[in-house]
Formats: sequence, structure tokens, C-alpha cells
Amino acid sequence: MGTRRVTTGTQKARALRREQTPEERLLWRALRNRFLNVKFRRQWPIAGYIVDFVCFEARLIIELDGSQHAEESACEYDAVRTEILEAGGFRVVRFWNNEVNTNLEGVLHTIQRHFN
Repeated sequence: MGTRRVTTGTQKARALRREQTPEERLLWRALRNRFLNVKFRRQWPIAGYIVDFVCFEARLIIELDGSQHAEESACEYDAVRTEILEAGGFRVVRFWNNEVNTNLEGVLHTIQRHFN
């Protein structure tokens, strides 16, 4: 039996799972264990990017953005990234970190609306 080669994207995703931000950790606690009877994965490589959370059943990607995403270059990068992910058949929903910290229930409600 041979060994399986682990890609660089998978290695990076594993490292990001170990080093989650507090906001990612908070949202992950709410999404795991089949929130809305669907399975989410965290820090998952898709199309050359590592997304924060993905539900393959619903083709939904959830991204959490910190203040660095407000910079013009980051906004442009995020727009291109979103376009590529959406071209792959996913819907991308973005939340600011402070939304997760101050209104987790509202964030979960917004996510839930994407399943109806």
C-alpha cells in the first residue's frame, strides 16, 4: 500500500484549522454537528483557495473578514476570489469578524436563510 501525497493546500488548511481566529472558533462551534442538518467543513481548499467554511450540500461558502479586508487591495483580491468560487457553483457569504462577536444569532439567521 502506497502513501498518499498531501498537497500544499491541504497542509496549509490543516495549519489554519489549528490556528483559528477567535471568531472562526466561535462560528465553528455553532456550525459543527450538522447545523440545519447539513455538514460544514472548515478551512477547506477549493479552486486554489482555502475557504473558512463550506457546505458542499448547499454549495455555500462562508468567509469571515477582519479589518485587513477593508483595504483596497484586499477588496479587489476578495472580489476576484469570490468570482472564481461562484463560477465553480458556490454562493459566497461574507461576514465581518465584529458581526460574529456582537451578533452571532443574526449571523446564524442569515446563514439559515440561504438554506430556504
